[in-house]
Amino acid sequence: MKKHFTNLWERSIWLLMFVFTSVQAFAQDKGLDIDVDINRDDDNWFAKPWVWVVGAAVFILLLVAILRGGKK
Repeated sequence: MKKHFTNLWERSIWLLMFVFTSVQAFAQDKGLDIDVDINRDDDNWFAKPWVWVVGAAVFILLLVAILRGGKK
């Protein structure tokens, strides 16, 4: 009886493993759907040169203010 139960338990475990494996294989069966649009007109904010100029100016002003702030 115990051997029959162990055999049944082992078969059910194997069945579950095969079911999960086949589900995983079917889940990966979809093909790739890639749509790349390289002709966009909207650039990122860091791609604009004026942003870098303004950022550098603010950085230099802050640096000068911090370095001159210690001297009276």
